Amino acid sequence: ARGFSVPLQRPADCGADRYFDSSRLACAPCGAHQRQSAGGSSCVCEPGYRMVSSNGGFSVTCEKCPENMSGVTQDGWNCITCPKGLTSKGTCKCPNNEILVERSIDGVLLNEALCIQCNGSEQSFSASDASGSRCVRCEKTFIQVTKSCDCNSPNILTGGLCFLAREGLPPKGVATVRFAQLGITLTSAWFLKNLQSSAFACWLYSNLTACQALGNMCVMNMNSLSSSNTDACGLFQYIFVSTARVGIVHSIPYWRHNLPWLYYGDQPGLASQVLEKNHFPTTFSFKRTDKDVKLQFIAASFDAAGNFLKWQSLEGGILQLCPDTQTKLNAAFAFGTTYQQSCKISVSKILLGFANPVFYDLFLEYNGGNGQQHLWAVPVLNLNLQYNEKFVNQGSNMNNWLLTRRFFLVDALSGKENDLGKPPRVIRIASKITISIRLVSHTQRGTIYPPLITVAYTDVLIQNPETQSVVVSFAVSYEMNQSEAQIQTDIALGVLGGLAVLWSLLKTAGWKRRTGSSIIDLQTVFKFLLFYAGDLANVFFIITVGTGIYWLVFFKAQQFVSVLLPLPSQEEDFVTYIACAFSLKALEFLHLLVSQLTIDIFFIDWERPKGKVLKAVEGEGVTKSAAAPVSIWRTYFIANEWNEIQTVRKINPLFQVLAVLFFLEVVGFSNLALMDASSSLTRSSESYVAPWSRILRFGVSAALWVAIAILQVIFFAVFYERFVEDKISQFVDLCCMSNISVFLLSHNCFGHYIHGRSVHGHADTNMEEMNMNLKREAENLCSQRGLLPNTDGQTFQISISRKMRLHYDWIHETLTKKRGPARLLDSSANTFEQSTRAYNAMNKFLSSFIDHVHKEMDYIVKDKLLLERILAMEFMEPIDKSIFYNDEGHSFSDVLYYGNETTLLIFDILFFSVVDLASQSFVLAAILTYLQQEIFRFIRNTLGQKNLASKTLVDQRFLI
Repeated sequence: ARGFSVPLQRPADCGADRYFDSSRLACAPCGAHQRQSAGGSSCVCEPGYRMVSSNGGFSVTCEKCPENMSGVTQDGWNCITCPKGLTSKGTCKCPNNEILVERSIDGVLLNEALCIQCNGSEQSFSASDASGSRCVRCEKTFIQVTKSCDCNSPNILTGGLCFLAREGLPPKGVATVRFAQLGITLTSAWFLKNLQSSAFACWLYSNLTACQALGNMCVMNMNSLSSSNTDACGLFQYIFVSTARVGIVHSIPYWRHNLPWLYYGDQPGLASQVLEKNHFPTTFSFKRTDKDVKLQFIAASFDAAGNFLKWQSLEGGILQLCPDTQTKLNAAFAFGTTYQQSCKISVSKILLGFANPVFYDLFLEYNGGNGQQHLWAVPVLNLNLQYNEKFVNQGSNMNNWLLTRRFFLVDALSGKENDLGKPPRVIRIASKITISIRLVSHTQRGTIYPPLITVAYTDVLIQNPETQSVVVSFAVSYEMNQSEAQIQTDIALGVLGGLAVLWSLLKTAGWKRRTGSSIIDLQTVFKFLLFYAGDLANVFFIITVGTGIYWLVFFKAQQFVSVLLPLPSQEEDFVTYIACAFSLKALEFLHLLVSQLTIDIFFIDWERPKGKVLKAVEGEGVTKSAAAPVSIWRTYFIANEWNEIQTVRKINPLFQVLAVLFFLEVVGFSNLALMDASSSLTRSSESYVAPWSRILRFGVSAALWVAIAILQVIFFAVFYERFVEDKISQFVDLCCMSNISVFLLSHNCFGHYIHGRSVHGHADTNMEEMNMNLKREAENLCSQRGLLPNTDGQTFQISISRKMRLHYDWIHETLTKKRGPARLLDSSANTFEQSTRAYNAMNKFLSSFIDHVHKEMDYIVKDKLLLERILAMEFMEPIDKSIFYNDEGHSFSDVLYYGNETTLLIFDILFFSVVDLASQSFVLAAILTYLQQEIFRFIRNTLGQKNLASKTLVDQRFLI
């Protein structure tokens, strides 16, 4: 393929003897006796040569002028005699106050140019203009001071103005601008030309534009003051102090007649009085007429020379350097809508669009009581302002602030050195503008304090404007004093945290009772810390959920504004609480997981042999009768069913995640988390989207999680488990039909018992007999299933004696340690035989224990006290006899996911919220939450299956 590449050439690259050919976008040579024009896109004749023809570009013909007519006319077409010399371009020149005449009145070219002096006498007062082509009336200060067009010593000529030398004039100004960020101090060409003249004209004549221009130069110098400097601000302060006699404007002591209002004063504490002493004299609403929900900002604009330009509404986006749609720009001033706009803009674009600075005095418009429109002055906090070369507007202590009034967006003027026609060396850009609206505390009618506009400037040293860029931002923030809310949160945290300590102590005491130990050791302290971690996580969760829902309801539902959302910087404590809640809840979850994976469990098979069978004896060649073996399949079946219900929950985790995501992203509940006053669930694609509030994001998502979870629990408890499937109750029924009881210990001396002994005596039977048994039971033709006669109670909480526990461990050690007494294990028996014998021994021991065979290890059955149920603690210690507590529910689910739904749900909510707050994405949070649920479910199933095989002595190969 043929390439389409061309070299890059600019007019500046062509040099003096070549021009830039715009048709070829490349440099081309000029003809003989020619040079590049000022614009660079054509050729002109060299000095001493006149043009004969010119068609643009290189189509120029030049001819040398004769010796006696060495000059060239201004238009370059004719030769002419120059009596008073030539300029560098070969044209005639004239002395100051004289004008050049090349043609007569009727346009006839003169052979010799004339230099005619302008008449500066009293009748004319004329002088040559800046181009030297005609006489005009000289500047009025010359006439006033000297009665002529000359400003001779001792009079002072500055900035094209003439001033009478006398005492009391402002001191000589320093025409420098300090760019503190770059450590550069420049002598500004604009200041050099206009500073002194503006100060004199403002002081002597109260010239309005001169005073405004002087104020603008002070603003360009960042309003910085120094007691030993006579820069622009020093001169302004000199005039301000010296004109106290002329009076003030609109009864504002900081606004002198004829002077711009630049400062509020430097008295300590004045800023706090300006910002907090008076309330803004109107109220705002979220849901009323347009004027009550809009902030009507208006600005008086001035150019650098001090001329008033016009009143401008901020709704036009005049302060937003970033481009955007008009609809989104106007949204910046909807009351209650936090607005943020940020972009990167090239320096070349700034130089092109903001060549001349515009200065603004900002006001907030409101309707007075008599129908008259009034303006409230908006103070400016300039973060670059220096007082005696120290930044004073840093930090949050407003008593140290020095408030100002006027500001600008871009200053590409003061950074020009030597020549105003050349590009600036340094420009200053308002890189961060924030309008802060603060709500009055305890207001119920939307009363605010006067707004504050904070401006931060960035100094840019111009090197390559095409590649340089600056990040600029504009924001409107709403805030209120959150100290009261923080105090209430701290009180709630302290009270609930103290209750959590007490509850954790009770849990630890109950745990000590259930482990059969009374010694406070390191393990006890560690267990207390684990309990406290879980309870403290619940405290943080309750506080954060309550806080999130509070802000969601009271901020979005209010009509008259009484509360405003915390700023992002004020949300840090809230985010910290969520992080603490998640970390502590994760610790509790892991503790729960480990506890469930280390329980002791055994399936007691009540089935007895039916008759005898003949069995061959190895090595003897004879057969003997033996008891018919009992089928192990029922035990395997129950073990598999237990394995399946280990991770059954009261809710459907996948449905939970999908439902939350559906309501957030599809229905639009996520729009409630935006920092604006709207409570609508739908937003137009063209409308401005406010930034997210982390508190509202958590409040909306947590409320949806809790609401959907509650609905799921109600649905499963009322409908699904009653009419479709109740796996926990079905497991108890299945144990009874299988003639198998479940004995499990979650603690050393505490656990649960499911009485599954069949009321029919046998469960290992055919289908016909099984159906007959079910029919008899349905018709009440057999005894009840309960452990005690004439009762239905099949599930119990058990508190076993220490002696019972020792005997249980002694039997179990025969498998785990591969050793035991000779009556249980044969020295030559393999592992399988050891497991079988240990299983039979454990089954025989536990079944005899339930049947009260061991009088030294007997038990009693009783009801738990109400306080025991509330505190999850047993007051009676099983010293001589074990205690079986009647269980009206299925408390054995405490060792399953099913009985710990609250812990699992809170962990899921916190995990979802932490991911969302970190990524600002509900979708990613939902995906990762579901993945962690599946991962932990897999871990719980896998390790739970291993523990089940180890503790029940059931071969793991049969657990599917």
